[in-house]
Amino acid sequence: MISKNTFDFLNQLNENNNRDWFADHKSEFQKIDKEAKSFFNEIYTDFQKDDSLEKIQFYRIYRDVRFSKDKTPYNKHLSASYARTKPMLRGGYYIRIENNASFVGGGFWEPNTEDLLRIRKEIELDASELREIINESTFKHFFGKLEGEELKSAPRNFDKNHPDIDLIRKKQFLVSRSFTNEEVLASNFKEEIIATFKAMRPFFNYMSDVLTTNLNGESII
Repeated sequence: MISKNTFDFLNQLNENNNRDWFADHKSEFQKIDKEAKSFFNEIYTDFQKDDSLEKIQFYRIYRDVRFSKDKTPYNKHLSASYARTKPMLRGGYYIRIENNASFVGGGFWEPNTEDLLRIRKEIELDASELREIINESTFKHFFGKLEGEELKSAPRNFDKNHPDIDLIRKKQFLVSRSFTNEEVLASNFKEEIIATFKAMRPFFNYMSDVLTTNLNGESII
């Protein structure tokens, strides 16, 4: 479980985001970091029963500020991601623990040019299966809607009047579910994360089928 100490530390870090304060409280950080990584690893192990995960990645508390206007040195959250086993399975899961801003998400954050074009071509040809997935009651219950950055107009060589242009314009295909601090601290939080991951599966399975076939439905791997 995630303990209240995690939120206490992250809240203090938010108010004292500087190297001197962090150095004085590094032992506290090491305790909550160890606790969070243990929790993230448990999810990785447990969810292997339901999906094939290639790897887990823990994100550092230290920010890369070289190209950022925000020069605060530390992230205000603890997070991890889980990649599905390629080449057959696509998509990735993500967890962020942050004071009053925790969430579980997943999807396709930065699809490469080839994959993005393939997804758009599939939607252009027939978006009915994707529409059915994102309009399904379980999807709406967990995520509300499909999220992600999108173009203001149609991509090059796509009809701006296409009936599914709202999906074709997307540059990212993401879902997320927010959690309150109380929900994160609850004894069933791990089960809620796994249930949320499972709710992503129809969407991930659709994208996996698209990205491993051509427009004729023939395997490309």
